[in-house]
Amino acid sequence: MAGETDLKAERAAGTEPGDAADTVAESAEAAASVAQEVVLSLADKVQVFVDGLFRPWNVYQIGIALGLFIFAHLVAKLLTPRYREWMRTRDNWPKWRLRFLLLIERRLRLILFVSMIFPLVWIMREITWPSRSYLLGWVANLALAWLVIAVVTRLINNNLLRTLVRYVGWAWITLAAFGVTEEARRLLDSAAIDLGTTRISLWFLLQAAFTLGVLFFIARFVSKSTASGVRKNEDISPSMQVLVVKFAQVGFYGLATYIGLKTIGFDLTGLAVLSGAIGVGLGFGLQKVVSNLVSGVIILLDKSIKPGDVISLGETFGWINTLGARYTSVVTRDGREYLIPNEDLITGQVVNWSHSDDFVRLDIFFGTAYGDDPHKVRALAIEAAKSVERVLVHRSPVCHIVGFGDSSVDYILRFWISDPTGGLTNIRGNVYLALWDAFQEGGISIPFPQREVRMLEDEAN
Repeated sequence: MAGETDLKAERAAGTEPGDAADTVAESAEAAASVAQEVVLSLADKVQVFVDGLFRPWNVYQIGIALGLFIFAHLVAKLLTPRYREWMRTRDNWPKWRLRFLLLIERRLRLILFVSMIFPLVWIMREITWPSRSYLLGWVANLALAWLVIAVVTRLINNNLLRTLVRYVGWAWITLAAFGVTEEARRLLDSAAIDLGTTRISLWFLLQAAFTLGVLFFIARFVSKSTASGVRKNEDISPSMQVLVVKFAQVGFYGLATYIGLKTIGFDLTGLAVLSGAIGVGLGFGLQKVVSNLVSGVIILLDKSIKPGDVISLGETFGWINTLGARYTSVVTRDGREYLIPNEDLITGQVVNWSHSDDFVRLDIFFGTAYGDDPHKVRALAIEAAKSVERVLVHRSPVCHIVGFGDSSVDYILRFWISDPTGGLTNIRGNVYLALWDAFQEGGISIPFPQREVRMLEDEAN
C-alpha cells in the first residue's frame, strides 16, 4: 500500500520510479559521446598536421628551427658565465632590476631563439614564397608567446600559483597555435558533475581559477598601491594607517571574490545560509578569535599603541613591530619576537613608554660614605650622568638624598632619555660606570657593609 502511494506520488510529480538513475546514466552517456567525438576530431587534426610535416618545404623549415634552437643553446651556454659575472657587479641596483636580470639569465636561450627566428622569417618572406616560411612563422609566434607568459608570470609572488598559471598558459597557447582550442574546451566541458542546478566541469574550474587569479592579482596590486600612498601620508597616524590598510585589503579582496564568482556564473544565493552558519560558528567556536579581531580594531581606533611604541606587558619589554588582525608582534632587545594576542593588550595592564612622547625618566640608586661631602657628591653625580651620550642635557639630571643608611648616605639620580628602543639596562649601566669613574677621580668612596667578629674567651679561663 505504501509502495503504491509512493508510485502515485512520483507519477503525480511527473516522474517515474528510476527516472533519476536514468537521467544520470543518460548524462554520463552523452558526456562520453561528446568526449569520443572530440577525441576523434583531435586525432584527425593531429594526423593532418603530422602528414604536413613530411612535405619537403616543411622538413627544411623544421631543420632550420632545430638548428636555430641548438645555436641559441650554445650561445646561451657561452654567455651565461659572463652575464653572471656582470650581474655580480650590480649590487647597488634595486631588487626589482636584479630580479629582472635574473629572469633574463634564466630565459636567455629562449630570448636568443626568438630574437634570431623573427628576422629569419622576415628575410625568407622577402626572398621566397610565404608557404616556404609558414611553419617557421608559426614556431616564432609560439616561442614569443611562451616568452611573454614566462615574463608576465614573474609578477606573481606565490610560487605554486605562478607555476600553475605558467604551464596552463603555455598549454593553452600551444593548443591555440594548433587551432584545437574549441575541441579542448568541449573535451574539458564534457567532464562535469551536476550539483543541484549548478554544473561543474573542468572547463568551469579553469575559468574560475583564471578569473579569480586575475582579479586577485589586480586586488593585490591596488591594495599595495593604496597602502603605499597611505603610509606616505604624514597627516595620518601610524595606527590609523594600519587600520585603513587592513580595511582596504579586506574590501578589495572581497570585491574581487564577489565579481569573480558573479562573472563565472556561480549562484550566490546560497551564501546567505552559509553566512548564517558562519555567524553561529563565530558565536560559539571562534569566541577568542573574534575577541582578538575586535580588540585589534579597538587598539587601532583608540591609538593606545602603535608600531614603534615601546611597551611593557608582564615580563615582556620591547617595541611593537607590527599590529596584526589577531596578534601584535613585540620585539625585545635580545631579538625575540613575541606574538601577543590583541585581547591581552586590551584587558591587561600595559606600560607604553612612548605613548604621548618618547621621553623616559630613569632612576638609579647609590650610596657614599658619611665622610664625603654630599654637595660634592651630588654635583659629581649630575656631571657624570650628563657625560653619557644618550642622557638628555636639556632635561638636566637631578640628584637627591633619600636617606641615611646603616653604612652610607643614600642618593637617587634621575635622568631622561628619548630613545627607549635603544634599551634601558644598557643606559643604566653606562651611568653607573660614569659614576664610578667620577667618584674614583673625586675621591668619593662607596661603602659596603662590614661586620666585626670577636672571639670571647671561655669564662673558666
